[in-house]
Amino acid sequence: MLVTNKLSLWFLTGILAVTTLFFNLYIFSTSFSNYKKKKQWSPSETMMVALSLASTAHQLVSYFWMSMDELDSNCVVAQTPYAVLLVITFSLKFTVMWDSSFLTFYYSTKLVSTPNRRYTRFQAAIIHHATLGVLAIPLSGLGTCLPMLVVFHAANDTRDNRDCGVLMPDTTPGKIYEGLYLVVADVLPGILVIKCCISISAHLAVHLRRMKASANGARVPKTGSQMRVIEMALSLVAVFLLFLVVDLYVNYQIAVHHENAITLTLFFISIYTTLSAVLLIYGKKSLWKALIHDVKVCIGACPCLTCLRVPEQKDHLSRSPAKIES
Repeated sequence: MLVTNKLSLWFLTGILAVTTLFFNLYIFSTSFSNYKKKKQWSPSETMMVALSLASTAHQLVSYFWMSMDELDSNCVVAQTPYAVLLVITFSLKFTVMWDSSFLTFYYSTKLVSTPNRRYTRFQAAIIHHATLGVLAIPLSGLGTCLPMLVVFHAANDTRDNRDCGVLMPDTTPGKIYEGLYLVVADVLPGILVIKCCISISAHLAVHLRRMKASANGARVPKTGSQMRVIEMALSLVAVFLLFLVVDLYVNYQIAVHHENAITLTLFFISIYTTLSAVLLIYGKKSLWKALIHDVKVCIGACPCLTCLRVPEQKDHLSRSPAKIES
């Protein structure tokens, strides 16, 4: 990666950092405001808040490292602080990945209508232990990433560029650990997300088949509010899998070819955290309506932006709208 490309990635990541912080902090502030009114959070809100906080923390730490790396081109600062920042970044990425898969799994268990008792048990476990789960994930991520400080070695003289405090798996234990880390942090949540995608897609196919059969007098399936959640869940899966492919490729380049592509993976995860936050806001109708309202207020305060005003749309009532917690 050329130095000019690194500078461009740093600039683009900065733009994405603004959008990531805005949307994720919007999720947190709005959810916290609702919590003060209701005095409780639903499991989905707990997971969304945990994901938004993890995404915000990852964005701040990773962009701080990228900025220090650009400013301290000669690596005057000691390498240990840089290495610790990278370990924290990898730990937060672990948290973001598992929080995303945890939330996707929750929606798949809520959407899929099946007499299988496993889903009933899973739903009950998630509902009762959602808070414990979102607390255990970052602790697991930190415990998983701390060995990097021992089994990896500092290498800031990689082939294409020079970064400060980069940890490379250039020994046999380091390569073994790198493989285990990728399995735990990327592959396993990816498998869980794929499984959830199949379940949600099968559920959607069943609903569409029932809708077609409703023309013969059958009862119309309740898809009103479910369709919004289905769209959000499947979009989250698509974005997650796209990022997973890129992340696995970047880590392959690091582990096998010893290329320093960490800046690239930080850029792509910034894209992921931005898109996932937008999708979460869209999927939760109350957040989406609040965002549209706030945007209209801001546009109304600036006469020069009135051309951007979103026209009002009345909700069309369906015969039997379904209600699902999103």
